[in-house]
Amino acid sequence: MILLKVDRVGAMLKRRVVDKVFAPIKAITVVPYQLCLSFLLLLAPMVEALEFTGVWQQGAMLVGQTLPSDRVVFDGRSVTVTPSGHFVAGLGRDVKGPVIVKVVRDGESQQFSYPVAQRSYNVQRVNGVPQRTVSSPSAKVLTRIRSEGKLVRQARADNDLRVDFLDGFIKPLEGPITGVYGSQRVYNGTPKNPHYGLDIARPTGTVVTAPAAGVVKLVHDDMYYSGGTLIVDHGYGLSSTFIHLSKILVKPGVRVNAGDALAEVGATGRATGPHLDWRVNWFNVRLDPALVLKYFPAKP
Repeated sequence: MILLKVDRVGAMLKRRVVDKVFAPIKAITVVPYQLCLSFLLLLAPMVEALEFTGVWQQGAMLVGQTLPSDRVVFDGRSVTVTPSGHFVAGLGRDVKGPVIVKVVRDGESQQFSYPVAQRSYNVQRVNGVPQRTVSSPSAKVLTRIRSEGKLVRQARADNDLRVDFLDGFIKPLEGPITGVYGSQRVYNGTPKNPHYGLDIARPTGTVVTAPAAGVVKLVHDDMYYSGGTLIVDHGYGLSSTFIHLSKILVKPGVRVNAGDALAEVGATGRATGPHLDWRVNWFNVRLDPALVLKYFPAKP
């Protein structure tokens, strides 16, 4: 009887010791999934990946996709996100990369790094040009140039919250391409500004149409370099500029749709012959219209 009692007590003590030793493990194994999930969420990236349409190449336009509530900083510039979570950005002619994109969500930030494909531009070196044709303008002309440049910068600085750019782009004019983005001439060893547009040759008076919907921001009949100049805003800092025009058919503040008549081809300003010089900007960043057409064609 005594031995049996001892065995029973021993068994009871054994069970108590086992329960005491393994109690923490039992407590953990009750909710392993919840604890592990919480831990993994702390380790997981806040944003798995940003989605971009376009190409990471010099002169390219890009459209990103994230949450509408996110704050985005693209290459040091804060950009506005649309209610659908889209944002537009651009890469300049000479940007080297990598470009850093920061996303701030719920007070936490995460950075993404993107390499930029480099391009080779056509550079023409011309010697023996009369020096008077490459010398700086007079003080009076410089004052005019600076005043006109300020008007252009102001028109391109607007951040209108319209998503016209999301519908894509069409050519504003059909014709031979006589000038491309990024090309440059060096006269007598002095480099001139690169060409930032797409030149399309057509006779004077040929109608130029809107490549995408937007609002007319600037109308000027005679700027020193660009002659008849028109700027149409496509929303969120993206704009089209049309220069060397002989006639402008729209007024500032007017909304236009893709395909609407805007102006007529000319040879005004510092142009050697009738053509349209079409330029695309993301604020002050100059983009390649050919890449815009290639990667953002108008939706059918």
